[in-house]
Amino acid sequence: MTGAQWRKSTKSGGNGGNCVEVADNLPGVVLVRDTKDRDGGTLSFSPAAWRGLVDLAKSVG
Repeated sequence: MTGAQWRKSTKSGGNGGNCVEVADNLPGVVLVRDTKDRDGGTLSFSPAAWRGLVDLAKSVG
């Protein structure tokens, strides 16, 4: 999406492993993509759904 400002997950190492990038600067949507395949597709979440996913991951991780 135009205007998305991507940032790498803080849990990503510098070894080129399994990483994701997140763009949460657009109103009403959070975008997620694979760092190794930036043109391969993008997932989109509402901000509330993204927060729920992050909270769930933190609780089981």
